[in-house]
Amino acid sequence: MTSKPKMPPPTVGFLLHDVARLLRKRFEQHARDFGLTRSQWQVLAYLDRNAGIQQGMLAELMEVEPITVGRILDKLESCGLAERRPHATDRRVWQLYLTDRAGPKLEEMRALGELTRAEAFGDIPAAERAQLLGTLERMKANLTAACQTPATERQARNG
Repeated sequence: MTSKPKMPPPTVGFLLHDVARLLRKRFEQHARDFGLTRSQWQVLAYLDRNAGIQQGMLAELMEVEPITVGRILDKLESCGLAERRPHATDRRVWQLYLTDRAGPKLEEMRALGELTRAEAFGDIPAAERAQLLGTLERMKANLTAACQTPATERQARNG
């Protein structure tokens, strides 16, 4: 008889990781029939908010290697959803844009995202949702500020 693996205690890090993983998994289940991967959806979302961004900066935002973004862009270009345009003053640089065909795909993606979020929040009251989002925003701000100081320096001041 095989024993069930023991789970780590429910800390904020483990819970955030699990919730994020399950949100991605559920979104992918919803999006399966729409012909794009989650990474391709993610690139479309970033380009929607960052028209003209360069590939290297997009890779930094997504926390992936530039070659990975390049392959995703190749696919999106072949589908007619994104395009690379030469930079106005630097011929070594390409800027990234969505095409008009991307608009309907983005609307599909937003609807799937809303459906996924609705499933995640389920029966959680609106006030609790707002409190959770506020707390997460504050945690993000705290960690963003903390990341401006090397960990060893912060430990020396607190120790």
